[in-house]
Amino acid sequence: MPRAKKRKKCQEGAPDWLLTYGDMTTLLLTFFIMMFTTATIDGSELRMILAAFQGLGSLMGGNTLEVGKLAELGNTIMSLPSRQRGSALDKARRMAISLFQPELRTKKVRIKEDERGLIISLAADSFFKPASAEVDIEKARSVLQKVSNLLSSSELKSYIFRIEGHTDSLPTNPKGKWPTNWELSTARATNVLHYLVDFGVNENQFQVAGFADTVPLASNDTPEGRAYNRRVDIVVLTKGHL
Repeated sequence: MPRAKKRKKCQEGAPDWLLTYGDMTTLLLTFFIMMFTTATIDGSELRMILAAFQGLGSLMGGNTLEVGKLAELGNTIMSLPSRQRGSALDKARRMAISLFQPELRTKKVRIKEDERGLIISLAADSFFKPASAEVDIEKARSVLQKVSNLLSSSELKSYIFRIEGHTDSLPTNPKGKWPTNWELSTARATNVLHYLVDFGVNENQFQVAGFADTVPLASNDTPEGRAYNRRVDIVVLTKGHL
């Protein structure tokens, strides 16, 4: 009796190409989810994510966070805010944008983020009398009350704030009340703090600094640039910049 031929056994499981395709699809899905959620990610966390994608290639992975200097971020891992603090800072940013909509349109207030944290910048020409550290409270009252409400919110109760005074490069009257821009910038920052305390903030959460004309945002060669540089910045400090 002839012997029956053995049937060739089919290979079990998914083919190799399907595994590679599945990995690629998962990576693409992760990438687009991350893109979708960056609108609510803290700036430092976003830079950390982007740094991890540098150097992608066939045999190259992303960067690993290690203790010490991060060249991609100019920061240390110990100074990066925690997820909880980053979430609170993001809520504060959205709250600030909502609160200051009228002032943002007229450029009396500017809001931005950098490595220091969230910055609420007050245009000095809109809040101070010319060449003076005296707050024009009739113009500034509503804005300073909004700032006070924001800084007193539960999201920011564990933060430290710094009020920074900045001037343009034009000299002050050496025989006047503020003989140099150092005195003028410091006095403006201090006077803003006094009003914020009157409106209910916790004074113990604040630092005050005057930078004169040493940190310009624009050229001091034009009237527009000088006006842009005259400002008081209220900074919600991240943990690494206390």
